[in-house]
Amino acid sequence: MVGKLDWEPAAGRTDLLADPVAAAIGGVPDAEAAAIDPELADTAAFCERYDVPLEASANCVVVAAKRGGEVTYAACMVLATDRADVNGVVRKHLGARKVSFAPMDQATSLTGMEYGGITPVGLPAGWPVLVDEAVAAAPRVVIGSGLRRSKVLLPGKALAGLPGAEVIALAQ
Repeated sequence: MVGKLDWEPAAGRTDLLADPVAAAIGGVPDAEAAAIDPELADTAAFCERYDVPLEASANCVVVAAKRGGEVTYAACMVLATDRADVNGVVRKHLGARKVSFAPMDQATSLTGMEYGGITPVGLPAGWPVLVDEAVAAAPRVVIGSGLRRSKVLLPGKALAGLPGAEVIALAQ
């Protein structure tokens, strides 16, 4: 197990998952969920309190890509030790003129998830999910659950297998 948490099969703990995550989690092999203090949902505080190494935790950022007046959204997954190259790799990969982090209110309303808990599991259909190579290669990685009060643990390869997922060199 990873960290000082009581991990349980996620499919049996949908009470710990945002609705869109609960609806999609059955298709994610070996996913587990654990309750946490919602005040400790942010990565650094979470990792310190629950003894989870930063390299075993991955962050999901939602970006808004703009080109020719159209806006498309995508999720980017990088290890907590890294940062997504949004203005370089992500912008070029999405074929956008400009890419920025999606505003909090848009990210939460579009995903049906809480800010600080957004995860690539259960995102709207058609969204690209850009997964950094290091995340995809991780044996187990902790991600958000869609809620600030819990986390999900799964194999990195499960993230690479999500609908719309593409594994690329994403980290700076």
